[in-house]
Amino acid sequence: MIHLLLAEDQILLRQGLKRLLDAQPDLHVVGEADNGQQAIAQVEKLKPDLVLMDVRMPVMDGVTATQIIGHRFPDTKVMVLTTFADDQYVTEAMQFGAIGYLLKDTPAEDLAQAIRAAQKGYTQLAPGLMNKVISQASSPIKPTASQHQKLNALTPREREVLSLIATGASNQEIAEILCISCKTVKNHVSSILSQLSLRDRTQAALFAYSFLNASDSDYTVGK
Repeated sequence: MIHLLLAEDQILLRQGLKRLLDAQPDLHVVGEADNGQQAIAQVEKLKPDLVLMDVRMPVMDGVTATQIIGHRFPDTKVMVLTTFADDQYVTEAMQFGAIGYLLKDTPAEDLAQAIRAAQKGYTQLAPGLMNKVISQASSPIKPTASQHQKLNALTPREREVLSLIATGASNQEIAEILCISCKTVKNHVSSILSQLSLRDRTQAALFAYSFLNASDSDYTVGK
């Protein structure tokens, strides 16, 4: 059972989310908050597995609350719920440790699946937000010396795949561009994540974008 905390100042939306999530056999809403300050207090008291966090709330916004929760309660994951009007907060919340960013109108079953994946440690981004995360990254991930060496050890094909991941391309799109099978792309992605000690393709995209900026065009497609 995944225990959830809902931090959302719109009561009707919060109640609707609670009903939808509690209808799932493996999800249970253990608490609610209508601002970031309450969310922090509830996390301390209830120790939920995951917080669904709105960004625009009174008293304390969701981005600040995400930063504090990430620092004080590292075992509790935070998934931010947003509208496209709030997408300027995407990068900031992710840098503060949010495990994902989903739109408030995400269908209930998709939201439930995203929560399950996030609980397993996979970053979740709503369709259309990947490119925004990359383009708005003001403090991108910096490769460590060890990761720099590992990047140099990637095969030319893996570098091509990594470069395309940085554009937000899906496995199917990468397969079509490189004229290889989706299964082969999946294998390359798994190898890249393992070699660079990254959690998922979202981290790979942010990392690759940072490295491409730092290294100019050393790792662009075809190099």
